[in-house]
Amino acid sequence: MFIRLAEQHRQFVQDLVMNLQALATVLENRGYLASCYTCGSQMNSASFMVSLGENHLIRFLVSDYGITWTEMRDDRELMKLEGAEAINQLQDLANLVKYQVQSSEFHPPVLGKA
Repeated sequence: MFIRLAEQHRQFVQDLVMNLQALATVLENRGYLASCYTCGSQMNSASFMVSLGENHLIRFLVSDYGITWTEMRDDRELMKLEGAEAINQLQDLANLVKYQVQSSEFHPPVLGKA
């Protein structure tokens, strides 16, 4: 049972990493400063960052050890979420991007509810 759960978790992390890479590409194509770095070829961790302008930065980290979303403005941490809440915020970001055309037209509010 635990071996199966461990493998499912590894697959989940790999899927999340692939989606982060795709989101970074879409964001870059829409004019945002975005990046997604992975460690190694197994895709078991990633660091995703995007600047939403006006010193507004989102950092999303995923690894076997956990998932975190950190939102900062003017070098101050506004919100830090982990696990499912972090993934929900990532979905909110993806939804915002889905309905926006270019970064020059986008003046985002703080994404979090903090």
